[in-house]
Amino acid sequence: MDPLTLPFRLPLLPITALIRLAEIIDEEVQRELQSPAAVRRALEDIEEAQESGAASADEVAEAERAVVSRLTGKRQRTR
Repeated sequence: MDPLTLPFRLPLLPITALIRLAEIIDEEVQRELQSPAAVRRALEDIEEAQESGAASADEVAEAERAVVSRLTGKRQRTR
């Protein structure tokens, strides 16, 4: 930091740090949501729900579409 602008920027440093922290958290959330391991776990949970009868075929299809769209980052149209 430039010593001449420090007095003017000093009051804004907490806000700047908070914004950067929010950006870091958002990046980590996106990385976790799009990781293949997280997607695999979600698909396994859906499969377990289907096998136990806790989810109907339509619910399973919708959940699978949501998981795949989360992985690809694209929204898929429902029929």
